[in-house]
Amino acid sequence: MNESIKKVAVIGTGVIGNGWIARFLSQGYEVTAFDPAAGAEERTRLAVNHAWPSLEERGLAANASKDRLFFKDDLAEAVSGADYIQENVPEREELKKSVLHTIDQHARMDALIGSSTSGIKPSILQSDMIHPERFFVAHPFNPVYLLPLVEVVGGEQTNKKALEQAGRFFSSIDMKPLTIHKEIDGHVADRLMEALWREALHLVNDGIATTEEVDKAIIYGAGLRWAQMGPFLTFHLAGGEQGMRHMLEQFGPALKLPWTKLKAPELTEELKERVISGCEEYAGDQSVSDLEAKRNEFLVKLLALVEEYWPEESQAKANI
Repeated sequence: MNESIKKVAVIGTGVIGNGWIARFLSQGYEVTAFDPAAGAEERTRLAVNHAWPSLEERGLAANASKDRLFFKDDLAEAVSGADYIQENVPEREELKKSVLHTIDQHARMDALIGSSTSGIKPSILQSDMIHPERFFVAHPFNPVYLLPLVEVVGGEQTNKKALEQAGRFFSSIDMKPLTIHKEIDGHVADRLMEALWREALHLVNDGIATTEEVDKAIIYGAGLRWAQMGPFLTFHLAGGEQGMRHMLEQFGPALKLPWTKLKAPELTEELKERVISGCEEYAGDQSVSDLEAKRNEFLVKLLALVEEYWPEESQAKANI
C-alpha cells in the first residue's frame, strides 16, 4: 500500500468505476463510493463479488476486504476524507467538468484527483477547477481490476509532482502507469484500438469477413504476439537478424498501398444489425456473464505468463 494514500473515493459506479473499486479493495484500501443512480450500491456490491475470485487468484493484500466499501448519498461527503479520488461519470464534457468542480471544492487540499476519461484532454477538464494542479487523467482498461495499464496524463495546469505521486500510487496497486507527456484526444491506447475497430467495421460492412472471422484473425494471429511484445517489437522480429531496419526496407513501401480505410464507415442500421447478429451468433448460448468469467480466467493466466517473460526488474519504465 502507498503510505501517503490510505483512503480512496470513487465517483460514478458504472463498469469502470466498479472495476476501480474492486481493485482498490483487493489492494487493502478503504473505498468510499458515490453514485446517484437508483440501485447503484447493490450493483456495485454484486460487481465486486463477481470480480473477487479472480482477484483472490491473483493475490489479495493482507488487509483486503469487501467490507471496506462504504456508499455515501452526498458527493461532498464522499470525497471529503479521501487521499485519492477517481471520477468515472459518463463521457460528457460538461457533466464531467461540473462533477470535477464539485469534487475540487470539497476535497482536501492535498488530495489527488484522477479522471477515467477515455478521450477528453485533461486541460479541458481542469479548466473550471480551483486547484487544477492536482488533477490528471487516469485512464484504465476493462476489466480494471485485472488489466494493469493506466494512462496518466497531465493538463497544462497539472503539477509534475502530482503525476509522479500518481505513478507511484498506481505502481503500488499492481498497475503499469504509462505517463503520457503530451496530451491528445483519445490518449494512446484507445487511438490504437479505434484504428483497428474502424478497419474491422469496414471488413464486416463490405462483406469481406464476419465478426467471428475478424475476431479469430486477431485471436490466433496478431493478438497472441501483441500480448507479449506489442506491434513495434513484433515487427522488429519480422525483419530477421537486421530487425526493424530490414523490415522497413522490405515492407515499408507497402505502407503507401491503399489497404486500410482508417475513416470510419457510416454506421447504418444494416451494419449495426450485421455486427450485433454476428456477435450474438458467435457467442451462441453463452451469456455475457459466462463470457466475462471465461475472460477473467484467461486474463489471470495470461498475466502470469506475461510477468514470467517480462519480470518487473527487467522492465523499462513506460514513458511517452
